[in-house]
Amino acid sequence: MQLLLIRHGQTDVNAEHRYLGALDPELNAFGVAQAVALNGVLPADLAAVVCSPLRRARQTADLLCLGRACSPVVHAAFRERNVGIFEGLTQTEARQQFPALWAQNVTRTWDAAPPGGETIQAVVDRVHHGLRELYAAYAGQQIALVAHGFVAKVVRAVSHAGFEDFFDWQLGNGAVYQLAWMGLDVPPVGSADYTYFDSKK
Repeated sequence: MQLLLIRHGQTDVNAEHRYLGALDPELNAFGVAQAVALNGVLPADLAAVVCSPLRRARQTADLLCLGRACSPVVHAAFRERNVGIFEGLTQTEARQQFPALWAQNVTRTWDAAPPGGETIQAVVDRVHHGLRELYAAYAGQQIALVAHGFVAKVVRAVSHAGFEDFFDWQLGNGAVYQLAWMGLDVPPVGSADYTYFDSKK
């Protein structure tokens, strides 16, 4: 399955470099322009445009479908990671408001999360399940997947790149990353592939 992995267009929260997670703002004017520009460069014969249920991804997908014989297919597995009490905060604000929690490096630990949030383990599990469902439906075809920054990291990691540069690699708003999904399995938790999640970068 050929996958065009797309991060939704910019929102005002993105522009302010805040944790966005499960918050549900709409695209700003620049984000709309990013999606319109993407529509002009994506292949005309996509089998599907799949998107997260969050508004910013759905709006981007709606704009990508204009002029195409398709409508967005919403898939809950690709919603953004919920970071609980950090949502809406900048990293500086999170560190100042929750210094003890921040010191635990909780957003970068495999099986931990800010209160009310999701662990990396949980996000990897649901994204991997979602990819397997897409593969069952669209094997041998090319599709676009409109998702989010953290979800994009997970898709890239489980598809071919591994987790070694997981926290360094970032897909920008309105950007596209092309990859092939071969139905591969995620390495088991506790394997050597995951040891660096315990380091405090």
